[in-house]
Amino acid sequence: MKRFLLLVLLLPLFSVAQDSIKVDISNPHATVYTHLYFLQTDSYEPIKAAKTILGLPEEKAIEKAIKIKQVLDGKGLYVDVNRIPTNTNYKDTIGYSSYYRYVLFPQRMPQIYVEKIGDNWYYSSETIAKIEGLYKEVFPWYVQKLQNIIPVSGHKKFLGIELWQFVALLLMLALCFFIFLIVKRIAFFFLRKIQHQITKNTNIEVNKVLKKLAHPISLLITVAFVDKVFPSLQFGLEVNTWVFLALNIAVTVFWIYVFLKLVQVIMRVYAEFTERTHGKLDDQLVPILHSFFTGIVIVVGIFRLLILFGVDATTMLAGATIGGLAFALASQDTVKNLIGTIMIFVDKPFHIEDWIEAGEVVGTVEKVGFRSTQVRAADTSVYQIPNSKLSELVINNKGLRLFRRYNTNLGLRYDTPPELIEAFVKGVREIVIAHPETRSDSYNVEFTGFGDSALLIMVNVYFKSLAWGIEQSSKHRLHIAIVKLAKELGVDFAFPSTTVTIEQFPEKKGFSLKYDVNQERIDAVIDKVVKEFSKEKFEKE
Repeated sequence: MKRFLLLVLLLPLFSVAQDSIKVDISNPHATVYTHLYFLQTDSYEPIKAAKTILGLPEEKAIEKAIKIKQVLDGKGLYVDVNRIPTNTNYKDTIGYSSYYRYVLFPQRMPQIYVEKIGDNWYYSSETIAKIEGLYKEVFPWYVQKLQNIIPVSGHKKFLGIELWQFVALLLMLALCFFIFLIVKRIAFFFLRKIQHQITKNTNIEVNKVLKKLAHPISLLITVAFVDKVFPSLQFGLEVNTWVFLALNIAVTVFWIYVFLKLVQVIMRVYAEFTERTHGKLDDQLVPILHSFFTGIVIVVGIFRLLILFGVDATTMLAGATIGGLAFALASQDTVKNLIGTIMIFVDKPFHIEDWIEAGEVVGTVEKVGFRSTQVRAADTSVYQIPNSKLSELVINNKGLRLFRRYNTNLGLRYDTPPELIEAFVKGVREIVIAHPETRSDSYNVEFTGFGDSALLIMVNVYFKSLAWGIEQSSKHRLHIAIVKLAKELGVDFAFPSTTVTIEQFPEKKGFSLKYDVNQERIDAVIDKVVKEFSKEKFEKE
């Protein structure tokens, strides 16, 4: 009798001792473990699991605790308790303020988290308030009705799966197929409308790209349907975990594909826009921006996939930052060149096909890349100038000139009569005015001085075209016309020479050229040469 009474008195103590061992809500790890442990099949004690919820009656707390686990299981969210912090004063640093809380799945289910209240950790008031809505999203109204109409034979298992689940799975796949076909047609319709709006007045080829978008868009909507309906089939946590992992991977891959195609469309539209602009540097920007945005899409997509496979985002970003810093330190020249590239596109000191002088390099800009700029010299050789150095050099951009100035001196013989000098100057002026590539309102043709071996005639003109090749062709036509004028007038060009004058020499006469200075002949020659030049101009045009 005494032993029985002793056992009765010690039984509550054993019960309290058992609770103190298994019910632990002193830190995030203990709270989540207590909740999930007492809702397992072999350790099912919902009263103890409900102790992780504060401020509700026992029956209501049990209901909330069960629904929290059902939502996590239904979405295939496997809780790895080994990764949950055991620090009693753990602070969540996500956001602008730090709180004593721990979010189980920050990316996929941020509404469910535990927080510290007093000295213990409980499921947050936000989680308790939103769990009903989350439960209805995961298990819609028809789930309970479906359970009520399933016959007993439907609960028979085959390969561990109930027969009604097989039927429901086949029905879901059939619905997915029909949704895919319908959405694809609708997507084609709207994308075709968009394509007509974009390509109304242009020749850009975005039709194929837009049509390719219909396929992944329809797949995304189909996957969203599966994501919404699949928890209703009430498979186990393991099945749901793998299914939702596959769905999330598929969604990520589809979105990567969609964004890559969108980048392609946007860059094609931008390329069409740059073709209509005067400057050509923005044309070179198109492939650079295309590669940049493509890289961003791929990097973000890979980060997303790594997060799905359980890689911690904070650790990954920290590692990427440290790795990027180490890479930057190891490749300072590359970083300098990249910054130089940015400065070139921001300041725009030159455009593609501009003729520039940068230090010892003189030539035409052909390409601006991430690292260097390609300049082709007059002898067709190619210079690769690092953008970091190019951004620091003094650049003389000949391509930004309003006109190409050409200045030269023509040397006439010292014995040329003044009348022919005047006639020659007048003829050259008429040629400059008649030249189609020179400015007729701004030129200088003057007798400017006396050289060592010639009378100097300055010719200063401005060519309209900024292209180097056209400038050389214009010079050629100008020179030929001047040479013809000199020949017709009987004017000779001087060359370095020495004249010996002999005042007295028996039976010898001095040598002197005979110039024809008849004014009528001079006027006729000038008129003839200018008319021939003008006629030649019109024939070439």
